[in-house]
Amino acid sequence: MPTWVNLAYDRSSVNIPPLSILLPVRNEADHLPHALASLRRQTFDDWELVAVDDGSTDATPQILAAAADIDRRIRIINPVGRGLVPALNAGLSACRAPLVARMDGDDIAHPRRLELQLACLRSQPETGLVACSFRHFPRTGLKVGMLAYEAWQNSLATHEAIMRDMFVESPFVHPSVMFRKEVVAAVGGYRDMGWAEDYDLWLRLAAAGVRFARLSRPLFFWRERPARATRTMAEYTAAAFRACKAHHLRRSFLAGADEVMLAGAGKEGRAWRLALDREGVAVSRWVDVDPRKIGRQLHGVPVVAADAVTPSMGRLLVTVGTRGVREELRRWATASGFREGEDFLCVT
Repeated sequence: MPTWVNLAYDRSSVNIPPLSILLPVRNEADHLPHALASLRRQTFDDWELVAVDDGSTDATPQILAAAADIDRRIRIINPVGRGLVPALNAGLSACRAPLVARMDGDDIAHPRRLELQLACLRSQPETGLVACSFRHFPRTGLKVGMLAYEAWQNSLATHEAIMRDMFVESPFVHPSVMFRKEVVAAVGGYRDMGWAEDYDLWLRLAAAGVRFARLSRPLFFWRERPARATRTMAEYTAAAFRACKAHHLRRSFLAGADEVMLAGAGKEGRAWRLALDREGVAVSRWVDVDPRKIGRQLHGVPVVAADAVTPSMGRLLVTVGTRGVREELRRWATASGFREGEDFLCVT
C-alpha cells in the first residue's frame, strides 16, 4: 500500500481541476497500489482521479476506499460490473476536467507523464490526443512480437506517421493517452462493437479529423502478464482487429467501393477476404510474388504478378503479414504509381 498524504482537495468544491484521470479497474488488488503510487508521485498534482470499480471481488474496493479517504482528489464510481465499455463511459461522464488522462490499475506512470502530456496539449491547441512512448515491463521473457510492437508504436513520432499506419495496428497504448474530453464526446465516446474499444475510438477520431501527437520520451510502463485484457478478451483477437479495420475501411478508404485488390495471397490475405466480404467488398485480384501462385485462381479470383497491377485497376490493400516487409512493399507500391492513403493502404 502506498503512503498517502492528506491533501486539501475538496471533492464537493465547485473548483474544477484542469485534468481528470480515468481509471477503470476490476480485481487489480495485486498491482493497484503501485499504479496509485505512481500517480501520487506525479510532478503535476492538480488532478482528480475518477476510479471506476467494475464489480471487483478482491480487495480492490478496499484499496480504493482507503486511498480516497486520505486523498480528496480521488472519486470512486461503482457501475455494478457491467463491463469495460460501460465502465469507461460512466467514468468519462464523471470526469469534470476538459482534459482526460487514461490509466489502468496494473501499469505505472513516469513521474513527469501528466506534466509533459498536459504541456503538449496546452501548447498545441490543434492537437486532440497525445500519447507517449512506452516500455513493456518486466523485460524478462518478452517475445519478439511484443518487442516489435513496442518499437513500431514508439516510432510513430508525428501525426502523419500515425495516420499512415493507422490501419496497421492500434497506434496507442490506451492507458498511456491524454485527450480533450470534447473530441471524444463528439464522436460518441466508447462503443461496444465486439472489437477493441480503444482502437475503434482512435479510428473514429482519425475519421473526424482529430490531430494526434506522441512524446518521444517513455513516460508509461505497460505491465506484461498473461492476465492482461489484450490477451484474455475476445475483443482483442486478430480476427476482431481485422473486423474492426474492415468496418472502418468501408467507411473511409473503401467508401463506395465494391471491390479491392489484395497484395498477399497467403493466410492473412485469405482472412482479409472474409472480413471484407462481411462488409460487402469483394476481392478483384490477388497480387503475389510467388511463381507457384501467379496465374492460378484463388476463391475464383486470379492471382497476378506485382508488375501486372496499376492504380487504374482499383484500390489496393497490403495484407502481407510477414514481419519486416512492410517498408519493402510500400516502396514497391509507390514505385508502381500507387499513392499511399489514396490508392493503397497497409493493413498489417
